[in-house]
This record gives sequence, C-alpha cells and structure tokens, in this order.
Amino acid sequence: MKNTIKTKVYQDILATKTPILNEGSPQEKREEILNYFKATWELDDRLYDSLVDDKAFYLRADPLRHPLIFYIGHTATFYINKLILAGIINDRIHPKFESMFAVGVDEMSWDDLNEQHYDWPEVSEVKAYRAEVKVMMEKLIRELPLQMPIDWETDFWVILMGIEHQRIHVETSSVLIRQLPIEKVQNIDLFKVCQQTHIAPKNELLKVDSGNVTIGKDRSNALYGWDNEFGSYQTEIKSFNASKYLVSNQEFMEFVEDEAYGNQKWWTEEGWNWVQYKKCTYPIFWKQEENHWKLRLMSEEIALPMDWPVEVNYLEAKAFCNWKSAKTGKSLRMPSEAEYYLLRDQAGIDDQPYWEKAPGNINLEHYASSCPVNRFETNGFYDVIGNVWQWTEMPISGLDGFEIHPFYDDFSTPTFDAKHNLIKGGSWISTGNLAIRDSRYAFRRHFFQHAGFRYIESEEEVEVQADYYETDELVSQYCEFQYGEKYFGVENYALSCIGLMSKYLKGINKSTALDLGCATGRMTFELAKHFDKVTGLDFSTRFIRIGTQLKESGKLNYLRREEGKLNTFKEFKLTDFDLDHSREKVEFFQADACNLKTLYSGYDLVFAGNLIDRLYDPKKFLSEIPDRINAGGILVITSPYTWLEEFTEMEQWVGGYRKDGEPYTTFDGLKDLLSNRFELLEEPSDVPFVIRETSRKYQHTIAQMTIWRKK
Repeated sequence: MKNTIKTKVYQDILATKTPILNEGSPQEKREEILNYFKATWELDDRLYDSLVDDKAFYLRADPLRHPLIFYIGHTATFYINKLILAGIINDRIHPKFESMFAVGVDEMSWDDLNEQHYDWPEVSEVKAYRAEVKVMMEKLIRELPLQMPIDWETDFWVILMGIEHQRIHVETSSVLIRQLPIEKVQNIDLFKVCQQTHIAPKNELLKVDSGNVTIGKDRSNALYGWDNEFGSYQTEIKSFNASKYLVSNQEFMEFVEDEAYGNQKWWTEEGWNWVQYKKCTYPIFWKQEENHWKLRLMSEEIALPMDWPVEVNYLEAKAFCNWKSAKTGKSLRMPSEAEYYLLRDQAGIDDQPYWEKAPGNINLEHYASSCPVNRFETNGFYDVIGNVWQWTEMPISGLDGFEIHPFYDDFSTPTFDAKHNLIKGGSWISTGNLAIRDSRYAFRRHFFQHAGFRYIESEEEVEVQADYYETDELVSQYCEFQYGEKYFGVENYALSCIGLMSKYLKGINKSTALDLGCATGRMTFELAKHFDKVTGLDFSTRFIRIGTQLKESGKLNYLRREEGKLNTFKEFKLTDFDLDHSREKVEFFQADACNLKTLYSGYDLVFAGNLIDRLYDPKKFLSEIPDRINAGGILVITSPYTWLEEFTEMEQWVGGYRKDGEPYTTFDGLKDLLSNRFELLEEPSDVPFVIRETSRKYQHTIAQMTIWRKK
C-alpha cells in the first residue's frame, strides 16, 4: 500500500499537462493552475535531491554558467520580479535575493559570472526564502481575480509565465547536474532510468512527402506560449528524405573512430574553433575507460548504450552531417524548422494536453533518461518527439507579427542574433510548454542540452543570414537615436549632456562612472573618454545586448524603418564617433535601478538619463543612490518628467501633481529628496532630443537636466 501511494504521488509530480486556457469554469481553472503550480514547485525541489550535499550547490558545473545555488534561487525570484513588474504585487520578500538571483541563465556577455561579485547565501537561507515565495504564490493563485479565457493580457498569464519558466529550469538544471562530478550526485527514487538497450538498428532514409507548413499561433490559442510562438509563417516544403531514427551512439561512434574530431575539413569555422578550445575527441557525456565506453546520465554512469541517441551540440552534429555526406555521396544536413514541422505534422501527433499517454519519451511519462531510438514509432519514423531534442539548421527569429510581451521583454530578442539555433521535439524531461508543438526554444550552437539530431537528405539549401541586422523596432529606434543622424538641428543627446556637465568633471576623481538606463550604450562609451571604467546598466537586455555587441565587435547593423514595410539597412562603427578606444573601459549588465546589487557602488559620477519617470519606485531609487556615490561625486539626472501610472503608481511620483493645493513639480520633489545629501550645482538646463520612428514621424522631447554634488 505504501508503494502504491508513493507511485501515485510521483505520477502527480511527473505526469502533468500544461493547462488548456479557454475551457472550464474560473473555479475549475483556478484549482487546476494551483495543482500545476504545486507539482511544478515540487518537481523543482526534488530535482536538487540529486545532489549529495549542500557543497555541490556551489560548484560550477559549466564555467559559463552560475553554480546551482543561483538557479534554485532564480526560479523563486522570477515570480516576485515579474509580479512586481506587472503591478500584481507591490512588496518584495527579500530584495537582496531578488537582485542577486535575477539575471544569468544563458551564456550572454552581460551575465555577471564573476564569483567575486557574489556572496552566495547558505542553501538553508535560499530554501527558507523559497518556502515564503511558495506560500505567497499559493495564496495569490487562490485569491487573484480570474476570468475565462486566460490570455496574455490577463494577470494569470504572468502566473503561468512563472510556472512555465520554472519548468524550463527543471530541464536546464538537470543538464548542469549531469555535468557535476559524479561523486557529487546521487540517484533518487523519483527519477527512473531506462534499463533497455540492445544492438543499435541500422539507420535508413525514408521519404517525407511535400506539403504546406504553418508555424506560429494567434492570441486565441488555447495554450500558454512565449512571445516567439505568436505570429505566423507559412511555406511550402518540397519532399525530402529523413533518417528513420535519431542518430544513435553506435552510428556516431563511426564518426569518432574515424578520428573526425581531429579533421578540420568536416567542421565549420565556428565548430573547429570550439574543438580546438575544448580539445575534445568524442561527445561530452561519453566517458572512455581503457577499452570500454560509459555514458554519463544525470546522476550515474552506465555502459554506453549503443542504441540510445547520441547527445551532442549543433557544431558536432553539423560536422557529422558533413562527414556522412562525404562517406555516402548524399547531401545530408539537419532539417530546417519548417521541415521538422512537416515531418511532425504528417505523423499526426496530438499536442501534449490532449494525449492520454505520451507518444514518445517525453514529459517524464516514461523514463528519466534517454531510451533506445527504436522504442517509439509514429508513421514509420521514430522519436519524432521526445527522447532528446533535435537540432535544426535554423537560427531563431521572430515570426511575422511577432510582439514582445511587456513583462518578459528579454525572453526571445536576445537570441535573435543568428547565434542561437532552434531545437525541436523535446527530451525525456521536457514538460509543460517545452513539450507542446508550437514551442520555439533555441540555444547557442556550442551549448549542451539533452539534445541530439536527425539528418535529412535534400538538395534544398538552407539560407541562413550571414550578416545579422537588428530588427527589434524599439531597439532600432534607439540605435538611430544614439548613433544615427541628427534631425531638425538637434544635437546628439549624449553629446549635449556631456557638454552641459563637462565643467564639473574637471575637479573630480575620474576613476569610475555609472550610466543608469544606458539603453544601447552611447553615453557609456562617451563617459569612457573621461573615466577609467564605466558600467552601463539597463533593465532590459534588449538594450544591453547592443552595448555588449559594440564592445565586442565595434560595429552594429540595424534596420531603420522608413514607411510601412520599407526599411533601410544601416551600419555604424564606434570608430565613426572616435569611441573605439572606449571599448576596453566599459561593461554592460542588466539590472533593476530600484533594486541594485551592492557591488554597484563607489562611483565618482552617476548619470541617470531619462530614467526616473519610468521607474516603479523612483523615490526608493533616489533615497538609495547617494550611498553608491563617493563623497564629492556627481549625480546627473535628466528626464522629461512624463509620469504615467502604467509605469509608476501616482503615490511614487516625484512630482507633477498638486501638493497642499499648490503645483509641485518634479524639480521640487528632487530638491526635497536630494538636498540633505547633495548640493545642486546650478539651475536646471533643458536638453532637447529627437527619436525617429519613421521617415515622417518623430518624437521631439525636451528633458530637464539637474546636476548634484554629494556633500
């Protein structure tokens, strides 16, 4: 009886479905979402039982990722940060944690991976914090108003955003656990590894008939989706041949035994650079011991099952396809996203919420590992979904009609850089949104997931854009604003500001400066002409990635909108503005100005450009910023004071209302809030600026600049 109860509990945690959001009564859906949240949280908690002790939380499984202590905190803080951003809650539970654990989940240049910047808390502290968040979330789910259907305009969409985000990290953290030293992990009852292995089947190519493919969905779709899933792309795909099975360990072993890891001709330039850097000769999860091979699973090592799918990154998969093409005389490659969908759609596979039992090794319904490649068949092909993710040839980009969700504006756009390739089909641990047809996840080509590949034979070439052009319209507008042409005789904003404050720079120490709300980074680079080190911070990685790209490459391409669908391709270089020498003196990170990490302190100058009227708590920001500036240091604030309740609740406005019956301006508020700690150096100055939207539409705005010296 005890085992029966335990099995039922495990199934409640493992075999879950992402909710259908346009069916059922509000009360039924509330209960379903509450249970979905509880199962997600429990699965996340139980995953870390795979670690043998608390010390394992502080190990870096991958030098380009945080230790696991970050991720166990991150999934909880995500709920708080998004709910505050959405205005659903107002109070933080633990401001320090909600800053420390906020950013750092993909290998992005703006992720702060310097261990010296982190004083990681005890595991017990993080677990206690998680417990507080869980209690708050359960109460919120029970009490928050709910109307059907749920869509991305509703408050419950933000709750589902947190749940599905947590499920992503269950999978990605399982990969990091898999990379920890074997002595730091242990098996747990919840996760049952497949025990089946036989001789690997011989792969063969089968025909996939031509057909039309539609990618994307609209806002009325019944399932939760990330912003990159919405929109539409339709195309006709010609017939091609696809491998019956995923590439098995046995099939890939031929590539290894041919010493292909040491032969540059099979590799792309990016791939060969990676091989030289890693000095690898076989897949990362394989282990060679004398005359036999082992496979590293999440928490154990087993004899290498030759009939299980090989797990590699895109670069290895591409080299294999090049090698096999030469060996067979066929044109082999991985499928495009549309070609994968043609294969899947012709297999007639139901979407995750609608199947009774998973038709593949997915959703944790079968195993907690891969399994033989000939275990799950649909329409003549095996593992169309599940077992391991399948790399595609396509970098991810937005579909026609793509829009950024306002409460998670950096989920997708940082990956629209031609460096993140789509993976399709899901793995054994893909649950929730990860397991649905429309999901569109992408990883850097050298990244490891539970991912393998299937090859296809096709004479059709996949066109991949070599020169990436920034297409995010808001970001492109700011690129033009900060680096583009001068309009209506109005000077570049950063240069105007530097000119107005330049006389106050002469008498101060010029060691460090902070550019808060740096957007695409022009002021950061300009300040580096005067300071030894400048840090640019912005709330959105949509902007931060531009500054980072400029720091790394010194140039940027973007699309400037002209009229309707007409665009102009633009390019600029830092050398155009005499800023190239500034590259080594700047750094860019994502941060919340109202909840900054303690390391952002000790500045000789802080520039807060057009920032305060877009903060959710500007009074808190102004009360804390003095402690981040050195004595005698300068604070420069510019703003057009366009206070809006959609960004800032009125009680948090610094000014722009009547106080005691009299007009109370933002400048009045700044004097009241800052005068105890700062000296106002001169009367405010007006700084005009122009933001170009199209060739015939411009925003002409006048900001006010105030300059303060810390007493």
